[in-house]
Amino acid sequence: MLRIFDTHAHYDDEAFDADREEVLSLIGMQGVRKVCDIGAGIESSRTALELSKKHDNMYCALGVIPGKCSEINEESWKWLCEKAESESKCVAIGEIGLDYYWDDDPKEVQALWFGNQMELAGKLGKPIVVHSRDAAKDTIDIMKEHNASGIGGVIHCYSYTKESAREFLDMGFYFGIGGVVTFKNAKKLAEAVRYIPLSNIVLETDCPYLAPVPHRGERNHSGYLTLVAEEIARIKEIPVEEVLEAAWHNAHSLYKLDES
Repeated sequence: MLRIFDTHAHYDDEAFDADREEVLSLIGMQGVRKVCDIGAGIESSRTALELSKKHDNMYCALGVIPGKCSEINEESWKWLCEKAESESKCVAIGEIGLDYYWDDDPKEVQALWFGNQMELAGKLGKPIVVHSRDAAKDTIDIMKEHNASGIGGVIHCYSYTKESAREFLDMGFYFGIGGVVTFKNAKKLAEAVRYIPLSNIVLETDCPYLAPVPHRGERNHSGYLTLVAEEIARIKEIPVEEVLEAAWHNAHSLYKLDES
């Protein structure tokens, strides 16, 4: 029986406003058994939490992504801390991190809130979901500074080299692999996927973004994750069933959930 856990989705996104429930029903019929909806800001986190409480097979992460740190004030930070601690459906703090591709938040502000949210995760015993774009060295340095190896988590939409992968592996992190691995220009990622142990790989969509080939440019959803698993299997020269089974197990280990 096909069992897929989408470890990083954004079904709270307005792209699903017209047919959210229909899509969630469809992916269930395509073998998607569990989904973690990831907060990407205060309002996104609120919606992700509401969605996870509405569906038995959905969980959420609460956090503020780089670029939206200006949303954080005393009231919203208090809400985030309280809900992250009290809500059983919140299984992680995220997505958090650094993004130097966009310059919506100054680097020092990004670093401050990356660190603050890591400290929250450590206090609550929850993993972190790390967003890192064009910021590999600073991400690694700040994670080490805040003892990320003692917190654990996943590097979402991994896009760096296998050399950087070694640094994250040394901290015990998982790697979120999604549709980008199917892109023709993703040679660096393919090399990293070949290098990363299967025991550290989880499947993710980042939907509605980053749909895999042959659906690139379309609205993404969790039902396409079999295409991602097939590409990982091709790169690693192993059966796709082995990838799917390992990813299912790894996702539960990442989020500290029972596999039943």
